[in-house]
Amino acid sequence: MNASIKIGIADYKVSKSPDRLVTLGLGSCVGITMYDQINKIGGLAHIMLPKNNNPEKRSPKFADDAIEDMLGELLKMGVRTRNIQTKIIGGAQMFSFAGANNKKSVGHRNVVAVKQILEELKFRIKAEDTGGTFGRTIELNLENGELRVKTIGHGEKII
Repeated sequence: MNASIKIGIADYKVSKSPDRLVTLGLGSCVGITMYDQINKIGGLAHIMLPKNNNPEKRSPKFADDAIEDMLGELLKMGVRTRNIQTKIIGGAQMFSFAGANNKKSVGHRNVVAVKQILEELKFRIKAEDTGGTFGRTIELNLENGELRVKTIGHGEKII
């Protein structure tokens, strides 16, 4: 029986087919998926901030900690790094102010950090849906790796 596993803000979960991993309300936060299409195992992280500056207190709130910890769990489940496809979603600028610099928004900084971490780990991003001024809800289907992105006012798509 397949389960729909919810991932809260500042958290991540890993599972295998036929489950689905879901996170709601990605605004400036970024959702990172890692999926092994051979073993049908994947993970989804919902990060809030780019970097943890306190290495003694790891937290999935931060992109660096969440990606490293999620990858570690996936490897323990038998995932091979060469099989992993990554996708990133979110990083919107939810509040804009006159004269505001988009490059300084939390959403933009989150996207930049996630891309940098994935590049350092030698992962190529297969697909992304980032930026904008609207929130997203995502669902990763661990049966086939499809990532459903739902947005209010911008419809739904699979990437």
